[in-house]
Amino acid sequence: MNNIRNSKKFILATLAVAIVLSLLTILDNKVKNLLIAQQQTKTFRYVSNEAFGYNEKLNYKVGYKFITAGTGYFHIQPNPVYRNDRECYDVRFEVRSLPSLEMLYKVRDRYRTVLDVAGIFPWEFEQSIREGNYKRDARAVFDQVNNIATVKDKQYKVPEYVHDIVSAFYYTRTLDLQSMKDGYTFYLKQFFKDTTYTLGVKIHRRETIDVEAGKFRCIVIEPLVVKGGLFKSDGSIFIWLSDDERKIPVKVATRILIGFVSADLVSYSGTRGPVSAKLN
Repeated sequence: MNNIRNSKKFILATLAVAIVLSLLTILDNKVKNLLIAQQQTKTFRYVSNEAFGYNEKLNYKVGYKFITAGTGYFHIQPNPVYRNDRECYDVRFEVRSLPSLEMLYKVRDRYRTVLDVAGIFPWEFEQSIREGNYKRDARAVFDQVNNIATVKDKQYKVPEYVHDIVSAFYYTRTLDLQSMKDGYTFYLKQFFKDTTYTLGVKIHRRETIDVEAGKFRCIVIEPLVVKGGLFKSDGSIFIWLSDDERKIPVKVATRILIGFVSADLVSYSGTRGPVSAKLN
């Protein structure tokens, strides 16, 4: 009799476990379907973009006055990547010191942004800063459906279409800067580390400059960077964008204690169309 009772208990326990597991599976599937449905029902913005496209590469020399200290580039990889079933640009930015100067001060700064093609907003951001003895690494994954940024194992609520510093720069290139008057400032939301900041972009002036890549008509802008910028600097940053539909960065300069360190355009390829602001 005891054996029969034990067998019944074992069968009932097994059935109970099976039922619980089945319910958990059904619940898990419902949650997954709900998340998929939520993503499918959200209508993402569309940003018209004639400024850049796949395989655009911009090469720079970095230096102080007449001294070349390093090189850098912006490069949109030639093939798309996909996040949440959406086509994305794989954008890379890197600055490195010349090998001959690395005994004095070695620089290896790398950035990567996975940028939504249609909406020009980020899905992922990575940063690796190596400047002398200074090191900084950062990575954020953006849930643009639920407006959440994940950093390591922590989640932060962020505004819709929040930017990282690189995606903010590429988004700025899509805007109609030609219609903005000198002195005008517009604002974006930028997430870095654990905080969302207001990033101001000021239109300063129009001017023509000469760099190794040629002579260009430019719009000079100043990103009012709080944290997580392209340079580890507390001074002003100025960017000369070609005054045309491409708005390629012709020159970037940041103020340091002894003057300005600048990155000047040396060559470019893969632009979305002709750079009409180039004068020669």
